[in-house]
Amino acid sequence: MALQITAQNGTFLVHGQLNTTTKQSFIIHFEEIIELHHNIVINIDGITEIDEAGLEGIKSLIAIAVQNQKMFSVIGNGCKNIYQDFNCSQVA
Repeated sequence: MALQITAQNGTFLVHGQLNTTTKQSFIIHFEEIIELHHNIVINIDGITEIDEAGLEGIKSLIAIAVQNQKMFSVIGNGCKNIYQDFNCSQVA
């Protein structure tokens, strides 16, 4: 399934697979959104599969948002391994 991104009430809904195949288009799409908006919220409830490249894509967007002094949030319950990776990698 291709990655689909829609906007609803200021939140960007992501559906499908976020993996090596879709990572680059995901990053390019959200780089433009980061330029246009101050507060970006991504809902991952619709993500059915994510691999390491997909996780790196999300991390890249977080870094881009921080560099541009923008707020960037990931919400939802899609793919539990996203949270496992971020809990392990973001130790203060």
